[in-house]
Amino acid sequence: MSYSARSNIIDVTVEIVRETAKAVLVHDGDESRAVWLPLSQIELSKNDPSPGVHTVSLPEWLAQEKGLI
Repeated sequence: MSYSARSNIIDVTVEIVRETAKAVLVHDGDESRAVWLPLSQIELSKNDPSPGVHTVSLPEWLAQEKGLI
């Protein structure tokens, strides 16, 4: 997992497991720790050549709450 901060928004590298109209299920390398993130609170960017690997920008409090940092 890697992350960087800018104000209270952080970037975390995750792998997408599943996506719905309102949320995305992601993990940071350990599928057993996958968490749902609401699409209304995050921004996804494709930045890695590996399939399913994305950078997610989200509020730091949400990343902490979900155990991503």
